[in-house]
Amino acid sequence: MIGALDHLVLTTADEDACVAFYTGVLGMRLETFGTGRRAFRFGNQKINLHVKGREFEPKARVPQPGSLDLCFLADRPLAEVTAALAAAGIPVEEGPVMRTGATGPIRSVYLRDPDGNLIEISEPA
Repeated sequence: MIGALDHLVLTTADEDACVAFYTGVLGMRLETFGTGRRAFRFGNQKINLHVKGREFEPKARVPQPGSLDLCFLADRPLAEVTAALAAAGIPVEEGPVMRTGATGPIRSVYLRDPDGNLIEISEPA
């Protein structure tokens, strides 16, 4: 029945900090669509952005900043990712560590976005 993930929704408490992190640190493209809605684009996916208290309908029953645990596959070696994070002053909480991804073994680092969401960045192992 399900073939792929098209998008997900991230709820933020601080839109400016969130946009700066996902575009400036992670390199996603910011796009505006519909009636002023915003999303982060990367590859063939996107993350729609909702601001706490100003969410678009329909929405999750209890949208909450900091409640996501996301894993992204890097487009470059993990050593380059960790160097870029260090240069941006973003601390790595854990890693590199071995994990199991959707298609096999991955090597990952963990960090937090401005809302406290857990962000895992991985490369195939």
